[in-house]
This record gives sequence, C-alpha cells and structure tokens, in this order.
Amino acid sequence: MRLIGNFLSPYTRRVAVSLNILELPFELEELFVFKEPEVVRRHNPLVRIPVLVLDDGATLVESSAILDEIDRMVGPDRCLTPSAGLERRRVVQTTAIAVACAEKVQWAFYEGRVKPAEKVHTPWIEHNENQVLGGFEQLNMVASKIKEGSWIARTPNISQADVTTAVAYTFACAVRPKLGLVARFPQLSRFAGRCEALPAFLSTPVPPAPY
Repeated sequence: MRLIGNFLSPYTRRVAVSLNILELPFELEELFVFKEPEVVRRHNPLVRIPVLVLDDGATLVESSAILDEIDRMVGPDRCLTPSAGLERRRVVQTTAIAVACAEKVQWAFYEGRVKPAEKVHTPWIEHNENQVLGGFEQLNMVASKIKEGSWIARTPNISQADVTTAVAYTFACAVRPKLGLVARFPQLSRFAGRCEALPAFLSTPVPPAPY
C-alpha cells in the first residue's frame, strides 16, 4: 500500500500510526498540499490528504473512511474501533472529540499561514483556539480518571481513540505552542507522551511546522 500525505497532517499521521499498530505495511509518498496541489489532485480531486492506494490499485480518501476500511480489512478481533456496544460508543465519541480538536487547531494555524497579515482575523483564531482548549480539557479529564498504563476509552488494548487523541495533541503542540498545552493539561500530556513512545508512533515523526 501507498500512503500519500505527510506526518505534519494529523489525518495522515493517524492513518499511518493505525497501519503500524495493525502491522499493515505501507510506503509513504510524502506530499504537501500547499506545495504540490496539482500532484495531490491526481490522487484526490478534493486536493486533500491522506490518500491510501491499496495493493489492487483502489484509492481511498478521507481519514475516517480510510480507517473504517482498515478495520474491515483486519476484522473485528483486531480492529481499532470496536464494532458494537458501549465500548464502541466510548471509542467513537473520544475519537470524535480528538478529531475536532485537530480540525480547530488546523483552522487557527491556517488563518495566519495562508492569509496576508492585513486579512488575518484574530477573533476567528481565538474562537478556534478556545474550542481546542475545550476539547482538550474534556480529554484531560478523561485521561485523569484512567489507571496508569490504561487506554483512554477504557478498552483492553489500544484503540482509535488513543491514536487520534495522541496525534491531535502532538499536532496542536507543534503548531500552536503558545497555547501552553503541557502546563494546562498535564494528564493528557502524560498520556500522549506514553503513546508517542510506542514504536507505531516513533516511526511516524512529526516534521517541523512551517511558519
């Protein structure tokens, strides 16, 4: 399989970490949307990453849809999002909060990155950052209630909730350092650090953020 994107993108990275955990080998074709939009367009008309090209040539887009297909490929005993029950609800809901945090971080980051200085709307940045802080506050509270070494959605093994929470937090720290997330959310920081120390995460390092 080929994964098209880059590891600064939390969406690409959560797919890559998931593939690593499930021991599904892939090659990264590193592309940045703003640098090479026409190349990305060849793979996805939306000009978005990630794109996963399967061994049979089929192309999958949008990280949630890609992860759903990955879970189908490995089956219910290995999938990272449980297929039923309260466990599934906890994983899906925690993952949804983490994805929203990543999305809002990205919007705040892009406001200053893609617009001329005179058109940057500071209240919009602050609005998104406040939403990020709200989401991470919730995840920090959840992380504070789990036992040492446990997973954030209380699953017996690592789940998509853990992957996406850690990836979103690390991305936020990389592109919005002024938010001081480590000091604000110490339990979440420790949890994300434990995840980031796993081989599946270490092999997908986050590149420096462009400013």
